[in-house]
Amino acid sequence: MLSRNPRPSPWRVAAWDGVTPGDWVRELEGCDVCINLAGRSVNCRYNESNRRSIFESRIRSTMQLNQVIEALRQPPSLWINASTATIYRHSLDRPMDEATGELGGNEAGVPGTWKFSTDVAKAWEEAFFSVRTPRTRKIAVRSAIIMSPDRGGAFDVLLGLIRHGLGGRHGGGNQFVSWIHDADYARAIDFLITHEQLSGAVNIASPKPTQNTEFNRGLREAWGARIALSASKWMIEVGAFFMRTESELVLKSRYVLPGRLQAAGFRFLFPEWPAAAKDLISRLKEAESD
Repeated sequence: MLSRNPRPSPWRVAAWDGVTPGDWVRELEGCDVCINLAGRSVNCRYNESNRRSIFESRIRSTMQLNQVIEALRQPPSLWINASTATIYRHSLDRPMDEATGELGGNEAGVPGTWKFSTDVAKAWEEAFFSVRTPRTRKIAVRSAIIMSPDRGGAFDVLLGLIRHGLGGRHGGGNQFVSWIHDADYARAIDFLITHEQLSGAVNIASPKPTQNTEFNRGLREAWGARIALSASKWMIEVGAFFMRTESELVLKSRYVLPGRLQAAGFRFLFPEWPAAAKDLISRLKEAESD
């Protein structure tokens, strides 16, 4: 695995700044799997500087890996590259899987920041698949919002709204939240490694996307919150501005299904949001009490 911030892991992690060649290239020679998660965090305001950094950190790192892997004598047998379920359009009418899903960017009446997100996702995958690597199987994982009790992640942001009493409806409340429990995300990656028939784009998402109102109810009940104020669209926009992030996290409807994973036989530990929320809250409280 290549990472800008190596941490202790069950597998080998090589340091890479995502820009320049270095000693990390040797790590890929003869290795079994390369997992690339390089990309600047999108938890920020989409000003010009941040947009450029978000885009370039993904495209440049992916193109460089293409050049390196193509030139290796013994390249990895599998390269898993991060992508995102945000690549699909804002959808209230029907779910999106890999076979029938419609890519976003052309929806009428959605903010320009949403188009930027889908444009980045499409360019990211285009860069990934632009070079043929016949000796290396490629998978772009279109991940839903990964729910983990770690600080600074999407779950932390969403729980923060609950903690501040904003546990009711966000915007219209009918927008779908596509999510994945972190344990299932890790298990899905392992599944992709061992199931050699899978390649191309693969959605990693719970099979039960949840509408915003129900999602918040499950999180609120797991946390034990009693106050459940709703927040209109303009309130979310103002709050996102002061939190230095974008409203897309809670207002865009991500209605994504893991079609290829399920067809291949993957079983989810946490297919339903209420049970997943309870587990995440339990782990968070346990960590806070240590």
